[in-house]
Amino acid sequence: MDETNPAIPRGPGPPRGSEYAELSELVKAAGLFRRRPVHYLLRGGLALLAFAGAWVVLALAGGHWWQLGTAVLLAVAYTQLAFLGHDAGHKQIFRGRRANDAVGTGLAGLVGLSYGWWVGKHNRHHANPNLENSDPDIDIPALAFSTGQSRAKTGFLRWMAKYQAFLFFPLLLLEGLDLHWSGIKAVWHGGIRSRGLDAVLLAAHLAAYLAAVFLLLPPGIAVVFIVVHHAVWGVYMGCSFAPNHKAMPHLEPGHQLDFLRRQVLTSHNVRGGRWTTFALGGLNYQIEHHLFPNIPMTALRRAQPLVRDFCLARGISYSQGGLLRTYADVLRHLHEVGGGLRTAPATAGSGSR
Repeated sequence: MDETNPAIPRGPGPPRGSEYAELSELVKAAGLFRRRPVHYLLRGGLALLAFAGAWVVLALAGGHWWQLGTAVLLAVAYTQLAFLGHDAGHKQIFRGRRANDAVGTGLAGLVGLSYGWWVGKHNRHHANPNLENSDPDIDIPALAFSTGQSRAKTGFLRWMAKYQAFLFFPLLLLEGLDLHWSGIKAVWHGGIRSRGLDAVLLAAHLAAYLAAVFLLLPPGIAVVFIVVHHAVWGVYMGCSFAPNHKAMPHLEPGHQLDFLRRQVLTSHNVRGGRWTTFALGGLNYQIEHHLFPNIPMTALRRAQPLVRDFCLARGISYSQGGLLRTYADVLRHLHEVGGGLRTAPATAGSGSR
């Protein structure tokens, strides 16, 4: 990554809340909070066209093994629809909550996610990025993102933490299924908004998806189609989110960072042109997105130089790098976190911190 992030300060710090207000005024003056309805109309139309087109091909092209290519197309459409649902959850599409929630709920239903579960989880992440015991995105049983997490692993999960850099991308093959299952569990246990609606949409999605696949394809091809579809979807989703925070500093409870530094120091941008932005759903501008989550994704490209220059002028580390370099940094970080477990004696206390 291009910038070396300083150690996270502890103890009392100078009041810095006005800096974020100053940056907000710069972004507002540039007109970047304005909604982009035409952009979302075109982007949503293309994603829905790809989604519908995949099902039309599946219905008309017969039960051939090359329909696995249709599974890949469907996985790409799923991810693009999920990106749009993410934007709706942040109120980027419309100004009002109700309209955004209607769009987000509908899109989540198309891909088999619980919108209520995801919004709650994602809001906790935005409020506490990389904060131990508070950010759900770093509370993943199969992975350890800090030495404290790695030392707390026991049994098979401890073995996985040792070699997690090698297991990371294979594990992403299961990410799509995990998203489905997490939504189902959340609906079952309750505690999410619109629980009843989410339950109906999840059940309808599961029934319609399985019925369509097994009616249109021979059983053997149908099973492989489902596996390929969800494996590609999981890898695509995981590769879109992994660069954002995974190799960045972790915070501990009681840290003294203000909002501006909390968001910038724990986030990472991915360099690239319009194709990178399209492929990653705009999440390549992660720093700007965390600072201003309700700015439409299409406006983050213009916000990026404003935020970067503002941070560098104040000595705030601003992390960015190319996509392949970023993945390499993520894998290197995971390998280093598991390093202590690989060199520890086999009889070491596996539950100690």
